[in-house]
Amino acid sequence: MTSPTPPDLHALIKAYDVRGVVPDPFSPEVARAIGAAFADVVVLRGAGAPAGGRPRAVLGRDMRPSGPDLVSAFAEGLTSRGVDVVLIGLCSTDGLYHASGALDVPGAMFTASHNPAEYNGIKMCWAGARPVGEDAGLGEIRSLAARYLVEAPEAAPEPGAVTEREMLAEYAAFLRSLVDLREARPLKVVVDAGNGMGGLTVPAVLGDAAGLPALPFDVVPLYFELDGTFPNHEANPLEPENLRDLQAAVVEHGADLGLAFDGDADRCFVVDERGEPVTPSAITALVGLREVARERAAGRTPTVIYNLISSKVVPDLLDAAGARTVRTRVGHSFIKGEMAEHDAVFGGEHSAHYYFRDFFFADTGMLAAMHVLAALGQARAADGRPLTLSELAEAYAPYTASGEINSRVADVAAARARVVDAYVTQQGAGPVEVDELDGLTVSHWDSHPRWWFNLRASNTEPLLRLNVEAADEDIMEKVRDDVLALVRADAPVTDGQEQGDR
Repeated sequence: MTSPTPPDLHALIKAYDVRGVVPDPFSPEVARAIGAAFADVVVLRGAGAPAGGRPRAVLGRDMRPSGPDLVSAFAEGLTSRGVDVVLIGLCSTDGLYHASGALDVPGAMFTASHNPAEYNGIKMCWAGARPVGEDAGLGEIRSLAARYLVEAPEAAPEPGAVTEREMLAEYAAFLRSLVDLREARPLKVVVDAGNGMGGLTVPAVLGDAAGLPALPFDVVPLYFELDGTFPNHEANPLEPENLRDLQAAVVEHGADLGLAFDGDADRCFVVDERGEPVTPSAITALVGLREVARERAAGRTPTVIYNLISSKVVPDLLDAAGARTVRTRVGHSFIKGEMAEHDAVFGGEHSAHYYFRDFFFADTGMLAAMHVLAALGQARAADGRPLTLSELAEAYAPYTASGEINSRVADVAAARARVVDAYVTQQGAGPVEVDELDGLTVSHWDSHPRWWFNLRASNTEPLLRLNVEAADEDIMEKVRDDVLALVRADAPVTDGQEQGDR
């Protein structure tokens, strides 16, 4: 008799994390199998135990209604393999990273980030918040979980135990130790939590909900009620329509700035006092300069990581400040890998993920927001008056960018070939630099007019993603329109701005 064929879990367990609709394909049964596989691949093999102790892992979850059942099933998978489980309950993704780093054990965060309510997922990490990705355990977890769905593993001689631990106050205190906000001038801050985990973490970190001393901030809350059905708007601030309530509230309240968090609160978007968005590249430059100055003051040569569709202003300013900058592919696993390899003090992405060496090389939107508050709270003009955020941010946004534009095409290879022929083979635009680190990047930045673009294919859909930047708006629009015309020659359909985390 032949054994049943293991199911194909590639659509659920992707290159970076687990993400799918509950309960089909993401059911408690599947979560249990993934938990057992995570135990075998990461916890037991990775020595996920304190010195002289039992192997253990830490689990957290966001506010989605499906979270408790999935966490319970995943924990059963872990304990069946002899792993102790520490449940920290409701938390942000960076709260789970903090727990993994502080306890030095592997962790799993149950969240689907900005995805709609019917979704859930898992972001997993090795001890010390090191990422679990396709080539760092996730591929093996996928295969093993599929096998365990048809043939459960033999139970460990001694099952693991489950305990609960509250870590919100420790998380808040740890972040406070990294940025001194006590000297900031009083600021009014509107925060849109999108009914996500920012509604829990913001009062703890920026307020006194965790028992920490009050800071000089008047926080105006928007949608702080934890509700995984997202009754007000999607918890995805990358989409412009999801920022509108925040923008209106900043103007209405005469606030100094606004902050918007995604569902699991690991990304943070910023708007200025006029309600205008401040680009993630500008935030990368602002925060990066603060971290570079701190490193140089300590006598160290700092390294900063940025992805290849960040603005040119990032390497321009950071190189001038004495940093070593490293350009990398898009995606958190690449950024985190480069962060660790180069012992980088900071890293930033266009998608508003910000990474800090002092935060276990992991991403935390809250810490980036704290740096922005500290910078604005201390910034003054030459005449001594406090600077507005729009004035402060002006130096970090000298160029014009298109944002990421998606085009659904019939033939990705043919569309790309048309662009290569026009901009590389014929070189009709003059001398250009070309690289293929991640998709196709064509740069005319060393000559006038200055522009560059990147064209990347989706890994899962017939999409091409275009980003263009230029020294002025007219040139950006011309390059954008010319490249899009080539891309869409056989199927002129756009999907608009980028939808995902990456």
